[in-house]
Amino acid sequence: MSQPTLDVVAIGNAIVDVIAQTDDAFIAREGLSKGAMQLLFSTEEAEALYAKMGQAVEASGGSAANTVAGIAALGGRCGFIGQVADDQLGEVFRHDITALGVEFTTEARSGEPATARCMILVTPDGERTMNTFLGASQHLPAKALDRDLIERGAILYLEGYLWDPEEPKAAMDHAIDIARTAGRKVAFTLSDGFCVDRHRDEFLELLDDGRLDILFANEDEIKSLQQTQDFEAAVEATAAKVPLLIVTRSEKGAIAVEDGTRCAVEAEAIDRLVDTTGAGDQFAGGFLMGLSQGRSVEDCLAMGAVCAAEVIQHYGPRPEGDIKQLVSARLG
Repeated sequence: MSQPTLDVVAIGNAIVDVIAQTDDAFIAREGLSKGAMQLLFSTEEAEALYAKMGQAVEASGGSAANTVAGIAALGGRCGFIGQVADDQLGEVFRHDITALGVEFTTEARSGEPATARCMILVTPDGERTMNTFLGASQHLPAKALDRDLIERGAILYLEGYLWDPEEPKAAMDHAIDIARTAGRKVAFTLSDGFCVDRHRDEFLELLDDGRLDILFANEDEIKSLQQTQDFEAAVEATAAKVPLLIVTRSEKGAIAVEDGTRCAVEAEAIDRLVDTTGAGDQFAGGFLMGLSQGRSVEDCLAMGAVCAAEVIQHYGPRPEGDIKQLVSARLG
């Protein structure tokens, strides 16, 4: 069996973040709920709002894409699989993620819908009003999978958000088979409590069938998975089903349970909390990078905590500081 040449290959929503400054009058005029996130359901609706936005910064986004961006910033070798359309924002996503050193070979999809985008309107008080159009990202077919890319990754990382639409769910199911046949590890993130509510039985089936090696969750998600408000009971029940469980707990740090052995890390001290967007994504990136380097679970937790602490001290879901240096300073 060949040795992996990539640390992590991720499958997730391919979304372009479009961030622009605006004012309260624009928010009111467009009938938006300030500070909230709403879904847009048509290309026309998304493009109409996009056309009205002022000068914007555009960058590749999406949960799993943010994670591999963090791994790349730590010096890791990554691949990403996600669906964009054959349009301007599809090119923005491709250019941006490959510029980070991430391999992205998924062919663009022709026709409607357009490339997914999250249009983020920032008012002078720092509030972020998000308008998300999932578009082409929800149409990733199994035939678009790059088998060679998956087989070259030591870990396949799957985004729970993409379990909603049938097409990418089938693609991820097939990707798990490819990875396991190649002797690779499969990691899965539950992504969101509401996502767990929608797919609890299927997520539990993945665990019961032994198809996952690593599971990421936060405190709410793990309790939702086991339908209990008892955190410890939820951890115990889930850890019995997967070799390595990682649960983040915001300011309470994070825990990991590997083959029945539990360890924990405290949250890193920060100067100020600015924006929690991307905290879980970057924690996963730090942890997975540690695993790829053969570090102990305790060190992997510490790396995750450092990466999460960096990203919550500025706007945006990706690292801006030198997280490689921050991790080195933390672990020596």
